[in-house]
Amino acid sequence: MAFMRNYFDQTLDNSWEKNIETAVNDMLGAGIDIITDGQTRDPMIHLFTRKLGGCRIRGRAEVINKIGYREPVTVEDQKYVRSLLPKDRKLKGVITGPYTLAKSCVDLYYNDEKQEAFDFASALKQEAEDLQKHVDIISMDEPFFSDSVPEYGKNLIKTVTQNISLPTALHVCGDTSKSIPDLVEMPVDILCLEFKGIPKLFDELKDYSFPQRICLGSVRSDSSRVETTEEIVEHTKKAISIFGDKIVQISPDCGQRMLPREVAHQKLRNLVKAGEIINA
Repeated sequence: MAFMRNYFDQTLDNSWEKNIETAVNDMLGAGIDIITDGQTRDPMIHLFTRKLGGCRIRGRAEVINKIGYREPVTVEDQKYVRSLLPKDRKLKGVITGPYTLAKSCVDLYYNDEKQEAFDFASALKQEAEDLQKHVDIISMDEPFFSDSVPEYGKNLIKTVTQNISLPTALHVCGDTSKSIPDLVEMPVDILCLEFKGIPKLFDELKDYSFPQRICLGSVRSDSSRVETTEEIVEHTKKAISIFGDKIVQISPDCGQRMLPREVAHQKLRNLVKAGEIINA
């Protein structure tokens, strides 16, 4: 947690380039092959509402007018990350999903959560279209889908991804067992779920036929205990025995901003070691 606090400590070298470089170098140093910018500028809600039209931040993010796309939100960060990466590493752009933005903001304008969410989706569609020129994969974070997926949830995601030619992923942390029937219908290529913290998801998902591949959550993001390489290998082999070649990635269950830096780094290193063993 101290690591992430340092990103916002004004007494330190807090340039956006330095913050991104620190996060990227930690991932590269651990051996991670699909890199992100670490979302070091802002928490996931403020990162987008700070730049989208119709939003403002007064402690919490507020919607005060019609939501719209004014300028790229994360493109400059991704361009900088790309300049830091070896040619053999891929870059993932991360977008906070429209439903999560709508649920997280104080609505002072719409009084209609569905319309608010679709206007967020339309703005994010333009962000995704700009982003795909600079990254290799686009992932959307929709943690609120773990509680329930609205009947229009699939169309929200479709709105964002409809013009994207890159691989797309949907990350939903938490206990998604009740949402599985909706998640397997999502128009994305990869589902990223919290299998380590919520192991019952193996049983919840195994009886479904679904087109997506799986990014397997394999280390917990809510615990400082570092999973051993052997533990991660066993977890991954269990998933492969159930889902076969649908398992295409292993990852943390969720973001690691609340963990001490060295703990987060060791979890990543062990993930990489486990992947090497599985692929040997």
